Amino acid sequence: MYTVDLNCDLGESFGNYVCGMDDQILPLITSANVACGFHASDPLTMEKTVESARNSHVSVGAHPGFPDLVGFGRRNMSIPAPEITALVEYQIGALLAFCRAKDVPLCHVKPHGALYNMAAKDALIADAICRGIAAVDDQLILLAPAHSELIRSARKCGLRAAREVFADRAYEEDGSLVPRSKPGSMITDENEAIRRVIQMVEKGTVEAITGKEIEVEADSICVHGDSPSALSFVRQIRRALKENGIQIVPLYELAKGGKDHE
Repeated sequence: MYTVDLNCDLGESFGNYVCGMDDQILPLITSANVACGFHASDPLTMEKTVESARNSHVSVGAHPGFPDLVGFGRRNMSIPAPEITALVEYQIGALLAFCRAKDVPLCHVKPHGALYNMAAKDALIADAICRGIAAVDDQLILLAPAHSELIRSARKCGLRAAREVFADRAYEEDGSLVPRSKPGSMITDENEAIRRVIQMVEKGTVEAITGKEIEVEADSICVHGDSPSALSFVRQIRRALKENGIQIVPLYELAKGGKDHE
């Protein structure tokens, strides 16, 4: 039987600015990537998100990003490696405090936005991130793209890693995400997105934006909860996975089963 995690970036509201439909999405996923205050979120939002995840029996992970509230962490930034390590440690530590206060285990780390995309291709950034994770807790699982520098760095640092694919994003031939600035970067047809998800889980392949079939590995599927159709989309993905006999389990269950990949 195929098994896969279903993750979503949550806790990205900030003060009076509300982002996403967290309360409705939480019961539909198995792992939550919680923003840690640099690209989005604030202390009350972080606390509420951790508590809501606990109540929904959803695994909690840290979602650290660049210090870029205005750009939502999606703008590339040139930051020295030691500072990247420190900002990752800082953000994980902040969320870990709320997890401990609410008696919730912190299970994984997934970098956000530009930090995620840059680290996927840049070994120095990837190493800096993994050093930060390992310094806080070397039992945390890194969630990152397959065959990326992040996965390779995780192995060097002795971290467990899980491979992530995106339900609604297009891929380049090298397995990286098509930049949001390019036409066709988002998969807007829900039926097509679901077909691609099943293909990625069962066959380990997907069509790149060029039409070429490329190899991918899917331990976890990322869904986004900040679009008007997000709720129905996530429900359809869950239904399709179950109809195809694919079991939905949180990341820590996958890790117990020995999933740790390059």
